[in-house]
This record gives sequence, C-alpha cells and structure tokens, in this order.
Amino acid sequence: MLRLLAVLLLPAWLQGQSAPAQNDPLERLTPQSSVFHFLEACHAHDYVKASHYLDLGSMSPADRAKNGPDLARQLEDLLDDTPFDIATLSRDPEGNQSDGLSPNLEQLDVFHVDGQTLTLQLQRTPLKGGTQVWLVSADSVNMIPQAHKLVDETPFEKKLPQPLVTVEVLDTPVWRWCALIFMGLALWMVAGPVSRAVVAMVRPLIDAPDFRNPLHAILAVAGFRFSLEFAPPSALPRLFIERGLGLAFSLALAWAAAVAIDLIAARWHSGLDPRVQAVSYSVLPLGRQVVKLLLFLIAILSVVSAWGYNTSTILAGLGVGGIAVALAAQKTIENLFGGISIIGDRPVLVGDVCRFGDKTGTVMHIGLRSTRLRTPDRTIICVPNAQFSAMALENISSRDKVFFNTTLNLRRDTTPDQLQRVLSSVGSMLESNPKVEAGKIPVRFIDIGAYSLDVEIAAYIKTSDYDEFLSLRQDLLIRILQAVEQAGTALAVPLQESVERRAEASK
Repeated sequence: MLRLLAVLLLPAWLQGQSAPAQNDPLERLTPQSSVFHFLEACHAHDYVKASHYLDLGSMSPADRAKNGPDLARQLEDLLDDTPFDIATLSRDPEGNQSDGLSPNLEQLDVFHVDGQTLTLQLQRTPLKGGTQVWLVSADSVNMIPQAHKLVDETPFEKKLPQPLVTVEVLDTPVWRWCALIFMGLALWMVAGPVSRAVVAMVRPLIDAPDFRNPLHAILAVAGFRFSLEFAPPSALPRLFIERGLGLAFSLALAWAAAVAIDLIAARWHSGLDPRVQAVSYSVLPLGRQVVKLLLFLIAILSVVSAWGYNTSTILAGLGVGGIAVALAAQKTIENLFGGISIIGDRPVLVGDVCRFGDKTGTVMHIGLRSTRLRTPDRTIICVPNAQFSAMALENISSRDKVFFNTTLNLRRDTTPDQLQRVLSSVGSMLESNPKVEAGKIPVRFIDIGAYSLDVEIAAYIKTSDYDEFLSLRQDLLIRILQAVEQAGTALAVPLQESVERRAEASK
C-alpha cells in the first residue's frame, strides 16, 4: 500500500521542478525527492542503492562497499524513529535559498545527542555528466554513527514484550501502531462529549447544534496529530498519515464553515418577505450549495498544493471541463441566468397576476429553469426563463387602483336638458363615492353618433383587489342606469334593430 501511494503521489509531488527526473535515475534532483527515494530504497531493504544518496567520496571503494549500506541503515533508523518531517525539505532543485545556509546546502535535521547538537545536511554535488544532485554531505555522513545513539530502545520499550518492539509493520514497531490505534479511538470517543459541551456553552449566543459534528472531527483530528509525537511511525508512513490528517482537518474546517453558511442562510430566509418565494426556494439554496462547494474545493486544493501537486494544472482542467459543460448545456445555462434575472429584478412575484405576450396568468412558481403560471382556464403554463425574461411583462397585481372606463350611448332623440341631467347626476354620484377617484372631468359628452349621443365615464376605483373592483363597478353601472332613467331618456339601440322593432309593432 505504501509503495502504491508513493507511485500515485510522487509524480505530481515532484511536478514543477526545473530539471527533468530522467537526468538522474535515482531522482536526487531536489532535497525532498532525494530523501524520499532514499527512504523508499531503505524500506525495500536495498541498502546498496540507498548508499548512493550519501556522499561517500572521501572513502575508498572498498570502504564504500563495506560501510555504505550500514550507514544508510543507520540513517534510515534515525529518520524513522525521530520526529523527522520530510515535507520540510525543499522541492526546488536550487534548494531553500532563504535558510541562511550556503546555496548548495540544505538542512536535513537537527539531533541532540549527549549534550551535543548534530546538524545533518544535504549538499548539492555535481556528477560527471554535469547533473547536480543532492546527497547527504560527507561531514554529515561522519556524524551518522554518533546520532544513531538516539534510536536505542527507550526504557519504556525495554519493558514491553520483545515481539511488540522487534516486529515491524511498514518499518514501524507493532507497539506504535497499537498505541496509535488506541489513542485514535480514545480521542474520537472523548471529542464527542467535548464538542457537545462546547456547543452547549455557546448556545446562549448561537444556537447551532449542527456545529457539533464538524467540531467533533476537528478536535479528534487535531488530537490525533498531536499524539503522533508520542508514538511516531516511520518517516514515509508518517508523511502520508500527516497528509491525510491535514486533508481531514481542512475538510472539517470547511464542514464547519458550511454549517455556518446554512445558519446564516436560515436566518436570512426567516427575514424574507413570504411573497419572495423564488429567492427562498431557488436562488438561496443554489447560492448556498455553490458557496459550500467552493469552500470544500478551496480546502482540498490548499492541501493538495501543500503536498506539492501542481494545482494550476487541476484548475486548468476544471476550466476546460467547465467550458465543455457550458457548451453542452447552453440552453440550460441560458434558462438559469434568465431565472436569476427574473428573481433579481422581480418584475413579478409568486402570486402575482401578469400579462405576458398574449396570455394572462397567476405566477405559481419561479424556478431556475422555468416559470409556472396558472391561466384563467385553470391550466398551467410552463415558460422557459430565457423566453419569459425577454417578454414585456405587465404586472396586473402591482396596480394600486383600477381604471373604470365605460361609454354611454344615449338615444339620438335625447334632449340637451336630459343630457345635462345625466352628466350632472353621474358626475355627482362618482364624486360622492369615497372609493372613486373622479378627477376633474369624470363624465364628458364626447360625440354625436349616427344613432346615439356618446357620453364617456372615466375614473379610478381605489382598490387593488380585483374582486372588490368588480363589485364596485357593478354597483356604479346600476346607479348610472338609474341616473339615465331618472333623466327621462334611455340607451340607444342600433338603427337596424330599431327599424325591426317598429316593423313588428306595426303588424
């Protein structure tokens, strides 16, 4: 499994280095890759290969063949059994230029033995072909035997059964794996009550019980990372465990942030106008999911970047994929933005009666793809948002008063006195009604027709309720008919109908 992880992660880990790896078969072009492959060779028990990562140039060929593998084994023990973190090494072929050391030196690790401080270093060394590789420096090689004293069995290990100390899994004594598993389970069990207690403590300020689960994960991961210092596995397993914990911690933080976003969205939703259902049911959930997805994406990319992967390549791939999806779903995206335009501009709201094109209907739902309206025939029309947003929308429900307009066709033989009484009576009736906004000339004589005298009545009814308007209009029309009758005249009938009536009467 460890080798599989190394094969999967290392190519991207070392990506972006200036010198191609094929220039050195042992891949010693950066400090980090040199130590990584050194440990990989050691864990494969190929100590002859591992000795090529040490600068043994000061030794004779015979001493090199004799002592080199043993020195590599000692350095492996030293790096595996101490809190060495390979991620601190530079991935740049030039090394870390800001560490205060010579440009061709890189600090490997510092050890304290018998009151002395031993600093092991890597040195950039040219090969015969001109390739610059990083090796453990000759001076550091001479310090390896002295530093190796740190890996002697501790008093605690001497008290353990020897199989737990001598038997190794992934170059790590079995007792350490057992200790890590026990501490992981214990921390997970302890983190649960602690997270519940923290949420209960802050409840007077923020009532957010959903924070308990991400807080549980954060506490458990942080505690387990701290416990690695007490029973550290060997360097390579520790590297992958720490990277996994880093990813888990970042995702737990993103989870907590997502819960915070849900909490903010819920409070915003509770303060919205109930009629703005489109925002509640469409835009708000979509925006919330997009922000949460971005949070998790940022968390993953930040950790992947810390691992050494080239995130610009990932982002470029996402960009190309996004363009392909956009082209394939052009109509869907067009409707999506049309819906956002309708919801944002709000020419109509859910429940409004509107006129669109040659149709009229009541808005039932404004979705992200289409808008549903109920027609006066009680049918449902679904209009794609791209089309609906491009229409001229007349919001009938938004009017503050309703226009009352009708024309009286009085009989052609109506006398001027009768006409004047009609004008006066209807005008007084309109002006005296508190529900009518009469204006300056609500009733006017407008035309002398072929068979009638035309009187126009125009006023506003002070209501936005159409049912109330219908009731008021009915009452006004009846009273207008009464005014016409009281003036001694009547409404005209078409000339042809009048002749037919006279002919029938003469028979």
